[in-house]
Amino acid sequence: MKLIGCLLLLSGWLIVIAALVMLSAFTQRAAFIAAGVGVEGLGLALLTQSYTSMQRSAK
Repeated sequence: MKLIGCLLLLSGWLIVIAALVMLSAFTQRAAFIAAGVGVEGLGLALLTQSYTSMQRSAK
């Protein structure tokens, strides 16, 4: 799950960068940036869940 979380963080960041470079309309940029931030949030949630489960199993 750590790998998937890291890949989601990276892909969310790339979505945001691509939206800023490729799109010119503000509404389109805002929609893609919101989607990228959502993907990054999902990746962060997976990393957090993986970390807490590893901490629980170590005890």
